[in-house]
Amino acid sequence: MPFSTGPKNLITDVAGLRIGNAHDERLRSGVTVVIPDRPAVASFQVLGGAPGTRETDALEPHNSLQEIHAVALSGGSAFGLDAASGVQAALREAGVGVEVRGHRVPIVPAAILFDLINGGDKDWGLYPPYRELGYQAAANAALDFALGTAGAGFGALSSGLKGGLGSASTALGNGVTVGALVAANPVGSVTVARTRHFWAAPFEIGDEFGGLGLPSPMPAEAGDIRWKFEETPREGQNTTIAVIATDAILTKAAAKRLAIAAHDGFARAIWPTHTPADGDLVFALATGASGITLDERAAMELYAVAGATTARAIARGIHAATPNSGDILPVWSSRL
Repeated sequence: MPFSTGPKNLITDVAGLRIGNAHDERLRSGVTVVIPDRPAVASFQVLGGAPGTRETDALEPHNSLQEIHAVALSGGSAFGLDAASGVQAALREAGVGVEVRGHRVPIVPAAILFDLINGGDKDWGLYPPYRELGYQAAANAALDFALGTAGAGFGALSSGLKGGLGSASTALGNGVTVGALVAANPVGSVTVARTRHFWAAPFEIGDEFGGLGLPSPMPAEAGDIRWKFEETPREGQNTTIAVIATDAILTKAAAKRLAIAAHDGFARAIWPTHTPADGDLVFALATGASGITLDERAAMELYAVAGATTARAIARGIHAATPNSGDILPVWSSRL
Protein backbone atom coordinates (compact mmCIF):
# COMPACT_ATOMS: atom_id res chain seq x y z
CA MET A 1 0.00 0.00 0.00
CA PRO A 2 1.41 3.45 -0.90
CA PHE A 3 2.26 5.70 2.01
CA SER A 4 0.11 8.74 2.74
CA THR A 5 0.86 12.06 4.38
CA GLY A 6 -0.45 13.05 7.76
CA PRO A 7 -3.42 15.47 7.91
CA LYS A 8 -1.25 18.60 7.65
CA ASN A 9 1.72 17.12 5.77
CA LEU A 10 3.88 18.86 8.37
CA ILE A 11 6.20 17.66 11.12
CA THR A 12 3.45 18.61 13.58
CA ASP A 13 1.49 15.56 12.41
CA VAL A 14 3.86 13.83 14.85
CA ALA A 15 1.89 14.02 18.09
CA GLY A 16 3.47 16.19 20.75
CA LEU A 17 5.32 18.78 18.64
CA ARG A 18 4.85 22.49 17.97
CA ILE A 19 6.86 24.69 15.58
CA GLY A 20 7.57 28.40 15.82
CA ASN A 21 9.03 30.74 13.19
CA ALA A 22 10.42 34.25 13.43
CA HIS A 23 12.32 36.36 10.90
CA ASP A 24 13.66 39.84 10.24
CA GLU A 25 12.99 41.09 6.70
CA ARG A 26 15.76 43.70 6.75
CA LEU A 27 18.23 41.10 7.98
CA ARG A 28 16.88 38.46 5.54
CA SER A 29 17.31 35.78 8.16
CA GLY A 30 15.32 33.96 10.78
CA VAL A 31 14.86 31.19 13.33
CA THR A 32 12.70 28.08 13.58
CA VAL A 33 12.16 26.25 16.86
CA VAL A 34 10.79 22.77 17.55
CA ILE A 35 9.17 22.44 20.97
CA PRO A 36 7.88 19.08 22.24
CA ASP A 37 4.96 19.15 24.65
CA ARG A 38 7.00 16.87 26.91
CA PRO A 39 10.76 16.29 26.95
CA ALA A 40 11.71 14.16 23.92
CA VAL A 41 14.37 11.51 23.38
CA ALA A 42 16.86 13.00 20.93
CA SER A 43 20.09 12.46 19.04
CA PHE A 44 21.76 13.85 15.92
CA GLN A 45 24.10 13.15 13.03
CA VAL A 46 26.45 15.49 11.14
CA LEU A 47 27.60 14.49 7.64
CA GLY A 48 28.59 17.89 6.27
CA GLY A 49 32.13 19.15 6.66
CA ALA A 50 31.40 22.58 8.15
CA PRO A 51 28.77 22.32 10.91
CA GLY A 52 27.87 24.99 13.44
CA THR A 53 26.21 23.58 16.55
CA ARG A 54 25.37 23.94 20.24
CA GLU A 55 24.69 21.18 22.81
CA THR A 56 25.14 18.35 20.31
CA ASP A 57 27.75 16.39 22.27
CA ALA A 58 25.12 15.75 24.95
CA LEU A 59 22.95 13.99 22.34
CA GLU A 60 25.42 11.18 21.68
CA PRO A 61 23.99 7.86 22.96
CA HIS A 62 26.95 7.24 25.25
CA ASN A 63 26.37 10.49 27.16
CA SER A 64 24.00 10.76 30.11
CA LEU A 65 21.42 13.28 28.85
CA GLN A 66 18.31 11.43 27.68
CA GLU A 67 15.78 14.10 26.74
CA ILE A 68 15.67 17.65 25.38
CA HIS A 69 13.18 20.51 25.64
CA ALA A 70 13.52 22.18 22.24
CA VAL A 71 15.64 22.35 19.10
CA ALA A 72 16.62 25.63 17.44
CA LEU A 73 17.44 26.01 13.73
CA SER A 74 18.80 29.39 12.72
CA GLY A 75 20.31 31.45 9.97
CA GLY A 76 23.17 33.80 10.71
CA SER A 77 26.13 31.44 10.59
CA ALA A 78 27.86 31.21 13.99
CA PHE A 79 26.05 34.36 15.15
CA GLY A 80 22.79 32.41 14.89
CA LEU A 81 23.76 30.11 17.73
CA ASP A 82 22.49 32.90 20.00
CA ALA A 83 18.97 31.83 18.98
CA ALA A 84 19.13 28.92 21.40
CA SER A 85 19.62 31.36 24.30
CA GLY A 86 16.36 33.09 23.38
CA VAL A 87 14.51 29.78 23.19
CA GLN A 88 16.05 28.75 26.49
CA ALA A 89 14.89 32.01 28.09
CA ALA A 90 11.31 31.45 26.89
CA LEU A 91 11.27 27.89 28.23
CA ARG A 92 12.77 28.88 31.58
CA GLU A 93 10.12 31.60 31.85
CA ALA A 94 7.51 28.86 31.36
CA GLY A 95 9.09 26.65 34.03
CA VAL A 96 10.43 24.11 31.54
CA GLY A 97 13.80 22.43 32.01
CA VAL A 98 15.86 19.92 33.93
CA GLU A 99 15.45 20.46 37.68
CA VAL A 100 18.83 20.90 39.38
CA ARG A 101 18.67 21.82 43.08
CA GLY A 102 15.80 24.22 42.60
CA HIS A 103 16.89 25.58 39.23
CA ARG A 104 15.34 24.84 35.83
CA VAL A 105 17.80 24.36 32.96
CA PRO A 106 16.16 23.99 29.52
CA ILE A 107 18.20 21.85 27.12
CA VAL A 108 18.10 23.40 23.63
CA PRO A 109 20.44 21.90 21.02
CA ALA A 110 20.90 24.15 18.01
CA ALA A 111 22.37 24.25 14.51
CA ILE A 112 22.93 27.10 12.07
CA LEU A 113 23.17 27.72 8.35
CA PHE A 114 25.10 30.43 6.50
CA ASP A 115 22.88 33.16 5.02
CA LEU A 116 25.09 36.22 5.46
CA ILE A 117 25.52 36.75 1.70
CA ASN A 118 21.91 37.07 0.53
CA GLY A 119 21.33 40.80 0.15
CA GLY A 120 20.19 41.41 3.73
CA ASP A 121 21.49 44.14 6.00
CA LYS A 122 23.79 42.45 8.50
CA ASP A 123 24.96 45.69 10.14
CA TRP A 124 23.22 44.84 13.42
CA GLY A 125 25.54 46.71 15.78
CA LEU A 126 27.25 45.18 18.79
CA TYR A 127 25.07 42.10 19.30
CA PRO A 128 23.29 40.02 16.63
CA PRO A 129 19.48 39.80 16.88
CA TYR A 130 19.20 36.02 16.98
CA ARG A 131 18.57 35.71 20.73
CA GLU A 132 15.45 37.87 20.35
CA LEU A 133 14.40 35.98 17.21
CA GLY A 134 14.75 32.71 19.13
CA TYR A 135 12.56 34.03 21.94
CA GLN A 136 9.95 35.23 19.42
CA ALA A 137 10.00 31.92 17.55
CA ALA A 138 9.36 30.03 20.80
CA ALA A 139 6.44 32.34 21.56
CA ASN A 140 5.02 31.62 18.08
CA ALA A 141 5.13 27.83 18.46
CA ALA A 142 1.95 26.20 17.11
CA LEU A 143 0.69 23.25 15.09
CA ASP A 144 0.50 25.31 11.88
CA PHE A 145 3.42 27.27 10.50
CA ALA A 146 4.65 28.80 7.23
CA LEU A 147 6.92 27.07 4.73
CA GLY A 148 9.28 28.49 2.13
CA THR A 149 10.58 31.97 2.88
CA ALA A 150 10.01 31.65 6.60
CA GLY A 151 11.86 31.03 9.84
CA ALA A 152 15.34 29.57 9.49
CA GLY A 153 14.74 29.31 5.74
CA PHE A 154 13.90 33.00 5.29
CA GLY A 155 17.28 33.88 3.81
CA ALA A 156 18.30 30.46 2.51
CA LEU A 157 19.70 29.91 -0.98
CA SER A 158 20.51 26.87 -3.09
CA SER A 159 22.28 26.43 -6.42
CA GLY A 160 20.40 28.71 -8.80
CA LEU A 161 17.28 29.14 -6.65
CA LYS A 162 16.17 30.53 -3.31
CA GLY A 163 16.14 27.93 -0.57
CA GLY A 164 13.56 27.71 2.13
CA LEU A 165 11.93 26.00 5.08
CA GLY A 166 10.23 22.72 4.19
CA SER A 167 8.26 20.10 6.04
CA ALA A 168 6.50 16.82 5.27
CA SER A 169 4.98 13.87 7.09
CA THR A 170 4.32 10.21 6.42
CA ALA A 171 1.73 8.04 8.13
CA LEU A 172 2.83 4.42 8.46
CA GLY A 173 0.25 1.66 8.46
CA ASN A 174 1.09 0.63 12.02
CA GLY A 175 -0.10 3.88 13.60
CA VAL A 176 3.30 5.59 13.70
CA THR A 177 3.92 8.96 12.05
CA VAL A 178 7.22 10.34 10.77
CA GLY A 179 7.75 14.05 10.14
CA ALA A 180 10.62 16.12 8.77
CA LEU A 181 11.48 19.81 9.04
CA VAL A 182 14.30 21.19 6.88
CA ALA A 183 15.96 24.56 6.37
CA ALA A 184 17.42 23.99 2.90
CA ASN A 185 20.46 26.14 2.10
CA PRO A 186 22.73 23.75 0.16
CA VAL A 187 25.69 24.49 -2.05
CA GLY A 188 24.19 21.97 -4.51
CA SER A 189 21.00 21.90 -6.56
CA VAL A 190 17.58 20.50 -5.67
CA THR A 191 16.43 20.38 -9.30
CA VAL A 192 17.68 18.30 -12.23
CA ALA A 193 20.07 20.45 -14.27
CA ARG A 194 18.24 23.75 -14.88
CA THR A 195 14.77 22.19 -15.15
CA ARG A 196 11.80 22.59 -12.79
CA HIS A 197 11.97 18.88 -11.90
CA PHE A 198 13.02 18.03 -8.36
CA TRP A 199 15.57 15.32 -7.64
CA ALA A 200 13.18 14.18 -4.88
CA ALA A 201 10.40 13.47 -7.42
CA PRO A 202 10.31 9.66 -6.96
CA PHE A 203 9.21 10.17 -3.34
CA GLU A 204 6.56 12.85 -3.98
CA ILE A 205 3.10 12.14 -2.58
CA GLY A 206 0.41 13.68 -4.79
CA ASP A 207 1.57 17.00 -6.21
CA GLU A 208 3.04 18.38 -2.98
CA PHE A 209 5.90 20.06 -4.85
CA GLY A 210 4.50 20.41 -8.35
CA GLY A 211 3.80 16.83 -9.40
CA LEU A 212 6.21 17.04 -12.34
CA GLY A 213 8.06 13.79 -11.77
CA LEU A 214 11.52 13.39 -13.24
CA PRO A 215 12.25 14.76 -16.74
CA SER A 216 11.90 12.33 -19.62
CA PRO A 217 14.27 11.97 -21.28
CA MET A 218 16.75 12.86 -18.57
CA PRO A 219 18.88 15.83 -19.71
CA ALA A 220 22.40 14.95 -20.78
CA GLU A 221 23.71 17.51 -18.29
CA ALA A 222 21.76 16.07 -15.35
CA GLY A 223 24.95 14.90 -13.67
CA ASP A 224 26.73 18.22 -14.04
CA ILE A 225 27.71 19.86 -10.77
CA ARG A 226 26.19 23.33 -10.39
CA TRP A 227 27.51 25.17 -7.36
CA LYS A 228 25.72 27.99 -5.60
CA PHE A 229 26.79 31.33 -7.09
CA GLU A 230 28.42 29.29 -9.92
CA GLU A 231 31.82 29.48 -8.27
CA THR A 232 34.06 27.14 -6.34
CA PRO A 233 32.33 26.70 -2.98
CA ARG A 234 33.97 27.82 0.23
CA GLU A 235 33.66 26.03 3.54
CA GLY A 236 30.94 27.21 5.88
CA GLN A 237 28.88 29.24 3.39
CA ASN A 238 25.97 26.82 2.99
CA THR A 239 24.36 24.02 5.02
CA THR A 240 21.05 22.18 5.17
CA ILE A 241 19.81 21.54 8.71
CA ALA A 242 16.88 19.30 9.60
CA VAL A 243 14.79 17.66 12.28
CA ILE A 244 13.33 14.18 11.76
CA ALA A 245 10.71 13.20 14.31
CA THR A 246 8.44 10.30 15.17
CA ASP A 247 5.80 9.52 17.75
CA ALA A 248 7.17 5.98 18.16
CA ILE A 249 8.98 5.02 21.36
CA LEU A 250 12.73 5.04 20.65
CA THR A 251 15.88 4.71 22.69
CA LYS A 252 18.55 7.36 22.31
CA ALA A 253 20.61 4.97 20.18
CA ALA A 254 17.60 4.32 17.92
CA ALA A 255 17.12 8.09 17.58
CA LYS A 256 20.75 8.31 16.46
CA ARG A 257 20.02 5.70 13.78
CA LEU A 258 16.94 7.70 12.74
CA ALA A 259 19.08 10.82 12.22
CA ILE A 260 21.55 8.82 10.13
CA ALA A 261 18.75 7.40 8.00
CA ALA A 262 17.24 10.84 7.40
CA HIS A 263 20.49 11.93 5.76
CA ASP A 264 19.57 9.58 2.90
CA GLY A 265 16.92 12.18 2.09
CA PHE A 266 19.61 14.80 1.58
CA ALA A 267 21.29 12.53 -0.95
CA ARG A 268 17.97 11.89 -2.73
CA ALA A 269 17.01 15.59 -2.92
CA ILE A 270 20.27 17.54 -3.36
CA TRP A 271 23.12 17.12 -5.85
CA PRO A 272 25.78 17.21 -4.56
CA THR A 273 25.35 17.09 -0.79
CA HIS A 274 27.41 16.41 2.37
CA THR A 275 30.29 18.43 0.93
CA PRO A 276 33.13 20.10 2.86
CA ALA A 277 31.32 23.40 2.17
CA ASP A 278 28.07 22.25 3.84
CA GLY A 279 27.45 21.72 7.55
CA ASP A 280 24.65 19.22 6.93
CA LEU A 281 23.06 18.05 10.19
CA VAL A 282 19.93 16.17 11.25
CA PHE A 283 18.43 16.18 14.73
CA ALA A 284 16.17 13.22 15.55
CA LEU A 285 13.34 13.42 18.08
CA ALA A 286 11.04 10.72 19.44
CA THR A 287 8.01 11.94 21.38
CA GLY A 288 6.72 8.44 22.16
CA ALA A 289 3.17 9.84 21.98
CA SER A 290 1.86 6.89 19.94
CA GLY A 291 2.81 4.46 22.71
CA ILE A 292 4.15 2.10 20.03
CA THR A 293 7.44 0.23 20.38
CA LEU A 294 8.71 -1.00 17.02
CA ASP A 295 9.69 -4.55 16.16
CA GLU A 296 12.62 -5.14 13.80
CA ARG A 297 10.54 -5.00 10.62
CA ALA A 298 8.72 -1.83 11.67
CA ALA A 299 12.02 -0.20 12.64
CA MET A 300 13.43 -0.91 9.18
CA GLU A 301 10.35 0.72 7.62
CA LEU A 302 10.71 3.73 9.92
CA TYR A 303 14.29 4.34 8.84
CA ALA A 304 13.47 3.98 5.14
CA VAL A 305 10.53 6.38 5.41
CA ALA A 306 12.70 8.87 7.30
CA GLY A 307 14.88 9.35 4.24
CA ALA A 308 11.93 9.70 1.87
CA THR A 309 10.14 12.17 4.15
CA THR A 310 13.26 14.30 4.49
CA ALA A 311 13.72 14.39 0.71
CA ARG A 312 10.13 15.57 0.29
CA ALA A 313 10.57 18.26 2.94
CA ILE A 314 13.63 19.64 1.15
CA ALA A 315 11.77 19.90 -2.16
CA ARG A 316 8.72 21.45 -0.47
CA GLY A 317 10.90 24.16 1.09
CA ILE A 318 12.30 25.28 -2.26
CA HIS A 319 8.91 24.85 -3.96
CA ALA A 320 7.24 27.17 -1.41
CA ALA A 321 9.84 29.97 -1.49
CA THR A 322 8.43 33.41 -2.34
CA PRO A 323 10.14 36.42 -3.91
CA ASN A 324 11.23 39.55 -2.04
CA SER A 325 12.61 42.79 -3.43
CA GLY A 326 16.38 42.68 -3.67
CA ASP A 327 16.60 38.89 -4.02
CA ILE A 328 19.88 37.73 -5.52
CA LEU A 329 18.40 34.44 -6.78
CA PRO A 330 14.97 33.61 -8.26
CA VAL A 331 12.32 31.40 -6.68
CA TRP A 332 11.35 27.99 -8.07
CA SER A 333 7.91 29.21 -9.21
CA SER A 334 9.56 31.66 -11.62
CA ARG A 335 11.48 28.92 -13.44
CA LEU A 336 9.88 28.08 -16.80
